[in-house]
Amino acid sequence: MTEMTEFSPPARTLSRRQSEARMAWLFSAPALFLLVVFLIIPFIMAFWFSFTDQRLVPNLNLPTQFVGLRNFVRLAQDETFRRAIFNNFYFVLIVVPLQTSLALLLALLINQKIKGVNLFRAAYFSPVVVTMVVVSVIWTFLYNPGEGMINQFIHTLSLGRLGPYDWLESTTLAFPSIMLLSIWQGVGFQMVIYLAGLQDIPEQLYEAAQIDGANNVQQFFYVTLPQLRNTTIFVVLATTILAFKLFTQVWVMQGPSGHPQGSTMTTIVYVVSKGFKQGKIGYASAMTVVFFLIVLAVSMLQRTFLQEERAVD
Repeated sequence: MTEMTEFSPPARTLSRRQSEARMAWLFSAPALFLLVVFLIIPFIMAFWFSFTDQRLVPNLNLPTQFVGLRNFVRLAQDETFRRAIFNNFYFVLIVVPLQTSLALLLALLINQKIKGVNLFRAAYFSPVVVTMVVVSVIWTFLYNPGEGMINQFIHTLSLGRLGPYDWLESTTLAFPSIMLLSIWQGVGFQMVIYLAGLQDIPEQLYEAAQIDGANNVQQFFYVTLPQLRNTTIFVVLATTILAFKLFTQVWVMQGPSGHPQGSTMTTIVYVVSKGFKQGKIGYASAMTVVFFLIVLAVSMLQRTFLQEERAVD
């Protein structure tokens, strides 16, 4: 009995731990409440609605009915939905590598000990704090084929030989134009994350590399990049998820139809158009369920691949 008493934690310690646990749950309660109300419950409702013909505005003469897999069968035959999924993957494959690489380059540049570096940091990060709606409106004016600054710049630089281009009305230029806007607006966020990672690298590693005769390029590939592995994993996963959520730019600059000829149509735009413009909540819910599973699968594959690569290294 004496031995159990010696090794059992004091009553005061147990009381403190219980008090800390209660405080932790108390502080977590608002976030958990919002998570349940705005994420978990809506997804459960969307999953249920995907098996019904639920409408945005209920009609007493046409009650909601359970339709089974009919919405999913229609999705498999929906050319616009397939085009939207393709555009999402196209956007991710182009934007994620470019934005990640550019963010790392900018982080390396502003990590230097030079005069006025804080001004450059603020300039590169400032687009992030501007809402995407405002950014989209501004870039719509910049892309204007008549008086837009981008066309004027190209016209002047080429001595009048190039332009003007109808950026947002061309089936070949509209989506790349939106990609350029998205990279410009979001690169500052990844830049700040990389900057934090760079400043966390021990200076002794660079000093040891210099003693071994490594030049700047070798230091980058054998010191900087390996030390930024965890940062890069986070940046790639976060950027991929944000890229799949592409909506505001297309909606503001192109409208719900993904004009021109659906070349900029994305899944979220199509969901909002079907669910809130046409009132087909059941069909839109089926799209959200399928899209959620696709994004989840891509994120899991990315995470598994990056972790396996890290284990090999």
